Amino acid sequence: MSQRKKLFAFSWLSASYFAHIGFFNPYLPLWLKELGFSLIAIAVLTSVQSATRLFAPYLWGSLSDRTGERVRLLRFGATAALLLSFGLWFDGGGVVIFAVLLLMFSHTSGMMPMSEAALAHLVSQGGTFDAKRYGRVRLWGSLGFLVTVVAAGFWFERFGLRDFPAWTVGTLAAVALSAWLLPDFREPPHAEHERQPAVWPVLREPAVRWFFASVFFHVLAHIAIYIFFSLYLDSLGYSKRTIGLLWAVSVVIEIGWFFTQGRWLPWLSLPGWLVLAAAVMAIRMGLTAGLPLVWPLLLLAQALHAITFAAHHTACIAMISRHFPGRLRGRGQALYTVLGYGLPGVVGGLLGGVVSSALGLASVFWLAGACALAAGLCAFRVWALQPR
Repeated sequence: MSQRKKLFAFSWLSASYFAHIGFFNPYLPLWLKELGFSLIAIAVLTSVQSATRLFAPYLWGSLSDRTGERVRLLRFGATAALLLSFGLWFDGGGVVIFAVLLLMFSHTSGMMPMSEAALAHLVSQGGTFDAKRYGRVRLWGSLGFLVTVVAAGFWFERFGLRDFPAWTVGTLAAVALSAWLLPDFREPPHAEHERQPAVWPVLREPAVRWFFASVFFHVLAHIAIYIFFSLYLDSLGYSKRTIGLLWAVSVVIEIGWFFTQGRWLPWLSLPGWLVLAAAVMAIRMGLTAGLPLVWPLLLLAQALHAITFAAHHTACIAMISRHFPGRLRGRGQALYTVLGYGLPGVVGGLLGGVVSSALGLASVFWLAGACALAAGLCAFRVWALQPR
């Protein structure tokens, strides 16, 4: 299969995976709310996805590094998640939902790190990460997210949230199909006598430690959006259709960034983009917390997603490729998911549930702004440590 066809296959995997995320993450809290769960219970259940990212991505990443069978593992994880998702149709209360989400996300949370590792192998040119080519693949994920976040908003506004389990099964079926359509290629595994390169020497580098600290605080700030944004807007009287459209604004601007990022990324160093993204994130959280009913400013806050997520994500993937090359790539991507999404997701979800119950949902976004400032300080240390 040609290089172009391989990239196209990964584009469809990205589109279907984020189409699933595009409906699931924004509307899961609202579905749980309709089922009668409290804010703290919703925070716990929505944090299950992040909890699985504490262990599953690294296990999948380590296995894919050792075997080179990233595509086969992607197919297995997608198929298992699809079968498990049927459990959401059973009315067993919070315990059943918790168990289904735990098992389902244990299989899906390793998919993107393995996909990113395989994709990095395809988009590297002479060992150098090609941001333009990566962005052209990754924007399909944003398009998938955009389609389902808007379509689901209109659907749930008209028919209610009772069809949430059916949407889960349908979107995961698309993910499984796209995984099975991936090309049958593998990276050559290590010989039996060849030692797998160790990851700890890389983690002992000061710039790498400060990088992961910056990612932790930056994504911790983003958790306010991922878990509480829909609930926040719902509490302010926004309709589900409008909530979906506000999510869509951020994704449209994200697509524009991914399509053109090859033009903008050279303007700053990778650590420089991390510093800028953190500063913009603090502004975004302040606007969301302080002026959520002022439409132009709320739209501006959502438009800043181009920097706070898209530019930040590409800079992170490029830095992971730089610090974790070759046979370290799967574990590097997994560590990015564990330390950048798993741990912040659990901490942010549980802490946000407690804080929002005591002080209101707006307080979560003020706290997120403080986390963004902490991310900026850590990113500045990465910038200061880069070679001159």
